[in-house]
Amino acid sequence: MALTIEEMRYVALLARIGMTDDEIDKMRNEMSEILDHFIILNQVDTQDVPPTAHSVSLKTVMRDDEVNESLSKEDLLAGAPNREEDFIRVRSVLE
Repeated sequence: MALTIEEMRYVALLARIGMTDDEIDKMRNEMSEILDHFIILNQVDTQDVPPTAHSVSLKTVMRDDEVNESLSKEDLLAGAPNREEDFIRVRSVLE
């Protein structure tokens, strides 16, 4: 599907890209080739192909989530390097 120079200028205008005449001609040829690939893909018979989210089966390597008892506040704060009452003291990161 060959794009015209006017169509390519319009695409460049929509994308707000300034292009020289040589760049427009080069991009017109490249975009036309890309569109030709889509025309070929549209001809592929996908009637018996079920829609999928991925082209291959995915198997997660993560474990299933399990509900466990939480640590107590004291156990959590026991590992804090700098503690102030019931809070963890951190260095200021504001400028």
